[in-house]
Amino acid sequence: MASQKKIASLIICFLLLFLLPIAFSEPTRNLDGRSARAPTVQQIKKRHGTREVVVDNGIIRVSFSSPEGLVTGIKYKGIDNVLSPHLRARGYWDLMWQGENIRQGGLDRIEGTKFRIISQTQEQVEISFSRTWKRGDPHIPLNVDKRYIIRANTSGFYTYGIFERLPEWPELDMGLIRLVFKLNPESFHYMVVADNRQREMPTEADRDIDHGHAKALGYKEAVQLTHPHNSKFKNQVDDKYQYTCNIEDNKVHGWISTKSHVGFWIISPSGEYRSGGPIKQELTSHVGPTALTTFISGHYVGADMKTHYVTGESWKKVLGPVFIYVNSDSSSNSPEDSLWEDAKRQTKKEVKAWPYDFVASSDFPTRRERGTVTGRLIVNDRFLTSGGSAYVGLAPPGEAGSWQTNTKGYQFWTKTNETGHFTIDDVRPGTYNLYGWVPGFIGDFLYQNRVDVAAGSEISLDRVVYEPPRNGPTLWEIGVPDRTAREYFVPEPYKNTMNPYLDQTDNFRQYGLWQRYTELYPNHDLVYTIGASNYSQDWFYAHVTRKTGDLTYVPTTWQIVFQLPYVNWRGSYTLQLALASAARANLQVRINNENTWPFFSTGTIGKDNAIARHGIHGLYRLYSISVPGRLLRTGTNTIYLRQAKAIGPFEGLMYDYIRLEEPSRD
Repeated sequence: MASQKKIASLIICFLLLFLLPIAFSEPTRNLDGRSARAPTVQQIKKRHGTREVVVDNGIIRVSFSSPEGLVTGIKYKGIDNVLSPHLRARGYWDLMWQGENIRQGGLDRIEGTKFRIISQTQEQVEISFSRTWKRGDPHIPLNVDKRYIIRANTSGFYTYGIFERLPEWPELDMGLIRLVFKLNPESFHYMVVADNRQREMPTEADRDIDHGHAKALGYKEAVQLTHPHNSKFKNQVDDKYQYTCNIEDNKVHGWISTKSHVGFWIISPSGEYRSGGPIKQELTSHVGPTALTTFISGHYVGADMKTHYVTGESWKKVLGPVFIYVNSDSSSNSPEDSLWEDAKRQTKKEVKAWPYDFVASSDFPTRRERGTVTGRLIVNDRFLTSGGSAYVGLAPPGEAGSWQTNTKGYQFWTKTNETGHFTIDDVRPGTYNLYGWVPGFIGDFLYQNRVDVAAGSEISLDRVVYEPPRNGPTLWEIGVPDRTAREYFVPEPYKNTMNPYLDQTDNFRQYGLWQRYTELYPNHDLVYTIGASNYSQDWFYAHVTRKTGDLTYVPTTWQIVFQLPYVNWRGSYTLQLALASAARANLQVRINNENTWPFFSTGTIGKDNAIARHGIHGLYRLYSISVPGRLLRTGTNTIYLRQAKAIGPFEGLMYDYIRLEEPSRD
């Protein structure tokens, strides 16, 4: 009996040894019958002398114009082209720039002039469409190399760009770099940004004002749909800024064809190549149907974003790679759910695989060519506490908070655990400052020493201490120091322009909320009484102008009323004033006399447009204002906050947090 069992075991082992290689060598098969295989690349000469490059791995077939490098076709699951058949530019990189004089600049679609096959193996194909600048060329003075990678057994393709500027080249401004895909409008109607932000979308024709399908609203991006193709969209507002997302949350977004059960997704596994830090907001998708990823922009920051390059300044940056993922599920009764869940699973795989080890360019360092920085953040705000849930990041050297406006370098961010410990992995070699901020505390952290990261280095900073701005004990405070105005009173949206897909937590994204201020305060401005008022109900989310006529607006002055049982006449009090946003505003502060000359003024600040663009935050600013005790009174005091600019409806501020500190007792 034992001998029979031994013989049976040997037979099973033999079969496994014989059959397993066969099983694993079987090609992956798609539901449409195509077999996954080693990717191939073909160069095809078409009619009228045009050329095309086609890369095919048996799952997905991607076509490019050559040598321009525009993505002209994506064939998948029996769909001849996932992209729009009506446009020449269906998948493309572009940028906005301005040269030394007004005649130079505009939109540059970055069309290549040279095609190369970088590598071709059984595992992958990497191709390049590049353009080199020389004096006299009308396009932006940059060398650009657009790369595309298609791997075996992969339902999608990767793309990244290498952008280079030489120091002797003329100065310029470069305010926007992005990657755009225009999808087939006959197929893709359902858009997904997040679990709670997804919807069937109106069409581009629904936004057509000239043909009476829509009505223009307060700014050009927003229209009211008056005669949409689907009656359920009637009177809704469509505005691409309703679909923005913080960079830290913008890992995957895309579109679903409920007809073909196919999804199209842009997966961004890293934020290192983006500008402005983890909470900067960027566009995701909008009607068209359009899917995009933005690498560098002034969105929600404006003119403060550092986009100017002077003669003598060199620059080189790798943007991406991002992964263009397509998926399908023909068996599902609810493809909106199944395809989105699959896209999220794929995103986790891409994040885990970052930084990719298959990128051919030496400008993209692999994991072993990068470094790691660790430490523990401690907050000293009159007593020591762990900096839990803090944002900590490496960014180019500069002043505290300068990462908000930086576009030229790489940034690497993480969050501390509950004890303040942090690990920043996969950092490109270079010299950085360590920055950060801690929810619940004001101001920006800046580590006192530069951090030099070398390939393979493991740097321990041990304990780093952040001392938030403070000059004395808190007398009173308004809001929560979290760099947003989310905790304040956000009014109910107008019923006749409401976008119902937004849930109540995103009410601030609804159109026209700034107009509610005039309705709530038609004759007088907001008065907030410390100890009696509640900021979630009594502090309007945005300090805006008041409308007094069809096209006339006036400044508004808010009051903070508070009691002081005792005043230190010789001491100096401190008003900590943190702003979450500013748009062409001038905040003036007066103490106990509304009609006197301002005690403090910001001057004209901000072009982040967060009020119009439903942002709830833009560029963070902190003002620590010294208030001599002689200006205060025993008993009732009033601080007047006047937003003095009033050309239109969108000049204004969003407050993050306000605190009055008494003089130091030291």
